[in-house]
Amino acid sequence: MKSYNAIGFGILGLCVAAFALLAPAGWGPLVGMAVGILYILFVWFLAGLYLSDVIHMGITHQALDYKPWFIKTLVLLNNTVGIYVNPISWVNRHRNHHRFADHAGDPNKLSADGFWKTTYLCLFPYRCEQDMARDEILKTWPFTMVAHPVFAVFAQAISYAVVWVLVRDWKYAFALWAGIRVFALWVNLIQNYWTHDRRFGTRRYDDAGDNAMNIDQWLPVMATFSACLQNNHHHYPHLLRLSHAATEFDFGFMTVKTMAALGLVKPSKTGTVRPADLSQLELSL
Repeated sequence: MKSYNAIGFGILGLCVAAFALLAPAGWGPLVGMAVGILYILFVWFLAGLYLSDVIHMGITHQALDYKPWFIKTLVLLNNTVGIYVNPISWVNRHRNHHRFADHAGDPNKLSADGFWKTTYLCLFPYRCEQDMARDEILKTWPFTMVAHPVFAVFAQAISYAVVWVLVRDWKYAFALWAGIRVFALWVNLIQNYWTHDRRFGTRRYDDAGDNAMNIDQWLPVMATFSACLQNNHHHYPHLLRLSHAATEFDFGFMTVKTMAALGLVKPSKTGTVRPADLSQLELSL
């Protein structure tokens, strides 16, 4: 088993064990595990829609056009009951990441940064060299409110309070709240460390400018909504899907197609610009 898979499954295993051990009186370990797993699935799915599908592919790369009300609802929901991620600074960091990938100016990771340095950078990234987040939607009130430092602190308290109100046990609530955040850190490391180190994954495109790799195992693909197919994504960042072959499992594209069927999203003009070497790739939603 790959090291990143072992760590990911290990974190999930420890979370489930903690849910069983700290289950509220009268619940029993099985109920404690079941409720904890449902909470992890809810927060993971909400964060995936918010960050990978909407903020990443919708706003940052403008590969998809979402209903504005849907975007704003996800921004408010994820950043109160889910895991707080400042949408404006994230868009700016990610665009700087693509502009300077693995070189000076990349806020996520430089080529020489190892595992522990990159872990630190997941929480305290390098300063962005350029302001690349000036989209009109980022100036609307849900984004500016959520991006305020006071709201960032409030979000941590309210997200824990919501869990506590549901389970009425502070230890169990903290296990839920903290466990999903440790797992989210692992997801962040998949993106910033393992898919940007040439010792891991594979490379469909031998681009000399960065170290982006494709990691296509089931757990990372599910956890990141397919954003771990970084080599594909860095080569064609405008494309509305991250898999470049029918043999590549693409959970993120599955969720986008489902949202398209619900009328929440449609391809942008640039999202369906088909590269010549991917003439057979399905891009319809």
